[in-house]
Amino acid sequence: MKPHGYLTNDHSSNLSHFCGLIISRYLVLSTGAWSLESAPRVKINTEKKQSTHPFSGPQTSVYRLYGRPTMLELAGVVLCVTFLSTSSLGASAGPRLDNDKLYRYSYSTEVGLNRPTGSTMGNTGFRINSDVDISLVWRNPGDQDEQLIRLQISNVRIDNAVKRSRKNNIFHGSSTESIVGKNRLEALQRPFIVLWKMGKLRSIYAYKTEPATIKNLKRGVASMLMMQLKSGKMMEADASGKCLVEYKATKDQVIRTKHMETCKKQETGFTTHSPVLGVSEKCTLVTVINLENGIIKSANTEESHTLFVNARHSAATRVMSSQSLTLNKIEVGPAEVGGKDSASVVKSLDDKLMSVGVVLEKVKAKCKGCPNLMDTWKAVRSQLEPDSLSKATAPRSFIALLHSLRRANKEEILTVLRNCSKTTLPQLVDAVTSAQTSDSLSAILEFLDFSKKEGFVLQERFLYACGFASHPTESLLQSLLHVYQGKIGSSDIKESVVIIMGALIKKLCLKGACELSTVVKVKELLLAGPDSTQEESEVQMYLLALKNALLPDAIPLLTIYAESEVGAFSTIAITALQRYDTALITEEVKKALNRVYHQNRRIYEKNVRSAAADLIMSSNPSYMEVKNLLLSIGHLPHEMNKYMLSKVQDILRFEMPACKMVRQVMKDMISHNYDRFSKSGSSSAFSGFMARNADISCTYNLDILYSGSGVLRTSNMNIYAQSKDALLHGLQVSIEAQGLESLIAATPDEGEEDLESFAGMSALLFDVQLRPVTFFKGYSDLMSKMFSMSGDPINVVKGLILLTDHSHVITLQSGIRANAEFQGSLAIDISGGMEFSLWYRESKTSVNNRGALVVIGNMTVDMDFVSAGVEVSFETEAALDFITTVQFSEYPFLVCMQMDKTTFPFREMVSTQEKLPSGQNFSSKRSKEQLVPGSEFPLHQENSNMCKKVFEQSW
Repeated sequence: MKPHGYLTNDHSSNLSHFCGLIISRYLVLSTGAWSLESAPRVKINTEKKQSTHPFSGPQTSVYRLYGRPTMLELAGVVLCVTFLSTSSLGASAGPRLDNDKLYRYSYSTEVGLNRPTGSTMGNTGFRINSDVDISLVWRNPGDQDEQLIRLQISNVRIDNAVKRSRKNNIFHGSSTESIVGKNRLEALQRPFIVLWKMGKLRSIYAYKTEPATIKNLKRGVASMLMMQLKSGKMMEADASGKCLVEYKATKDQVIRTKHMETCKKQETGFTTHSPVLGVSEKCTLVTVINLENGIIKSANTEESHTLFVNARHSAATRVMSSQSLTLNKIEVGPAEVGGKDSASVVKSLDDKLMSVGVVLEKVKAKCKGCPNLMDTWKAVRSQLEPDSLSKATAPRSFIALLHSLRRANKEEILTVLRNCSKTTLPQLVDAVTSAQTSDSLSAILEFLDFSKKEGFVLQERFLYACGFASHPTESLLQSLLHVYQGKIGSSDIKESVVIIMGALIKKLCLKGACELSTVVKVKELLLAGPDSTQEESEVQMYLLALKNALLPDAIPLLTIYAESEVGAFSTIAITALQRYDTALITEEVKKALNRVYHQNRRIYEKNVRSAAADLIMSSNPSYMEVKNLLLSIGHLPHEMNKYMLSKVQDILRFEMPACKMVRQVMKDMISHNYDRFSKSGSSSAFSGFMARNADISCTYNLDILYSGSGVLRTSNMNIYAQSKDALLHGLQVSIEAQGLESLIAATPDEGEEDLESFAGMSALLFDVQLRPVTFFKGYSDLMSKMFSMSGDPINVVKGLILLTDHSHVITLQSGIRANAEFQGSLAIDISGGMEFSLWYRESKTSVNNRGALVVIGNMTVDMDFVSAGVEVSFETEAALDFITTVQFSEYPFLVCMQMDKTTFPFREMVSTQEKLPSGQNFSSKRSKEQLVPGSEFPLHQENSNMCKKVFEQSW
């Protein structure tokens, strides 16, 4: 494939032919004795016809004076002369080595690892120095720019990248042979051949049996010869891969800049699907080549790769690589050999030399001295007990176990699963599922028996871990489809299987795998699901799965269910539509939402209408849509009036996208007046910032809607994280209650007279909707729960989640490979509860969030004979509680909302290490810790006033 914008060889030859005709004509005319007056008129091409020449269009009949050249022809001559001279220069622009000459160079390459902000003295790494002899072997008789050159590395020395004391220098007192090994050193110093054409590496010939690390180092040396003597851009391959390269050439200097973002990588690795939780890379590579009489006098390369966590840029690692090739002297060298082509010449020199390619080859990773899976499990299992999950040691141990699981085979994993205690087994299931290897998936599916109810906890932990998978595969989705089609002992597990398949569909489609056969099957299953059953629970199951999948094809179906007579269907469908990009919310969807809110066709529950209003306001509302919403305030049920008013005020205060349109509508005094904007009540909507810095902003919103009797109807807490243009719905906890008015002899609101007593909780975590939890359903269940209620919260989510998961190989031009690994784990415990006291006429709902977060980033270089690495990490332990207290002993009832963050520690660590296979090693570690003070997040002033009254009465 030719680089875009460049002429092909065929076009170039056509241009040459065309220019030759133009110049020939010019010479004839300019040297002839014709005069303008006596020049005959000649007719050319009297009929229209299509030219076969690639640079001409349809020819028409023209008459011209066949005499002195025209101005157009003179301009054509000038352009052609320029083109031909440039082509002539380009044809001979390749660098060439002289015959019978030996070019002696000194070469060094250095690799250093550190934090981007760390001083060079904190670098870890090594430097390789050597001599390199280069000579011409063969030149193509038909193309002088195609050359075979011989390179030989000698006098190899290895040392630290930075100066260290003898005590801390792992190389001190060791010879190169003892460090590298006799066989490797011999292979490194064995001559190799490079096919060099027009300054570009076309092929490298070496012994195929040489270790991959040695061949890669040779590729790194050869890459220093990559150059061209004219400016321009082109795709070319060297040791680090095939990339777009830009050259800036002057008489004695060439600057070669590689556009790293264009590189085609052989080893792509994987990364987290969410950019907010992901890792970004910045890299540069520049080579400066100085020439003397057309020969490389010196070449210096500086390469840098920086990886950082998007949510916290200070958690970053950097690998820096430099190469230097300097001409020392030129001596008499071997004579050029004869031959027809490069392949036969190489074979005649040494039949063991084989073409090994220019780009670095893969090196099988070997974890030297790493403990096996069982030993790792024994070392970390005490940190994974349920009582330890709120500590940072739990996610740190989880990450260590994860690395070991990814190296283990199926039998090793099954052995650990079968010999695990009951208390730590759920955490082990989290880790095995999060490993996301074929062996770990096969092992966990063999271990779990979905046909039995007894394994409910482990089965659901497996399914949740699947939903949070960082890089799911088609085989994982196929496995869940197989589970769904088989016998499942628990209806709750069946519901979770379908809901989680929806989450996997979304992630696979984001990866461009939406057309895989299994993905297509599951999409068809989910889209047909709601209409295929009469069971309300199953319809809700499919709608929740579609809420996770976010399929554009599901929007018409969700729009239909948004207008359903069943309140639960409408709520799920509308909240699912809220998760779509606003560009996909069509006018048809908006019309349906307006019909729901304004009750044009039937009466809807308050929570359904409020959800419809939220979606209208967040989907680029028109002037009339906003005006109609504002005009409805004052004609709604009492508490819904207050909720809508609070929602409008929150949009204005928090500068949400709809605020401009709202302000425009509020200029109309009919829409905006004291009567409409002075409605009282306890319902509210409030948004605020939890954290805000240069890397990320974290916002929260709390929406509370009460019934007219003072009983909680819905409570929604949302937490969002935004990094640059990426948004992550980190948490949504919804508590819904209905049909409780009979307990306090109150009158239900319009449209809610026949609702069954119910209270439940639903959670969405890191963009994944989980199976809702029911507190009670039905009057008899309610009464039994009231008399047996202990006040203890009901667990919604508990476990270990792999949030950040990034891995890829960095191929440096020097021939050295660096491995980058970033993992972030969260130990989380979300619970919720609802207390109801008829005696004290008080209700209390609570959402308790406990968690510990650890993020670890590693950058390592392993050359078989020496390894170096840097690790950065940060960790924290935090708690966030949201409590709503309602006292309905009098009217207006008192409502107090509290959102508290406890004081928590924040620690950062960085460590470096260098190691030789002989056991010599050097390591260093630094850390710092700070306490982040706790606080109560601010809500609206009315809430603060109400809380004072509540606590005064309690006291």
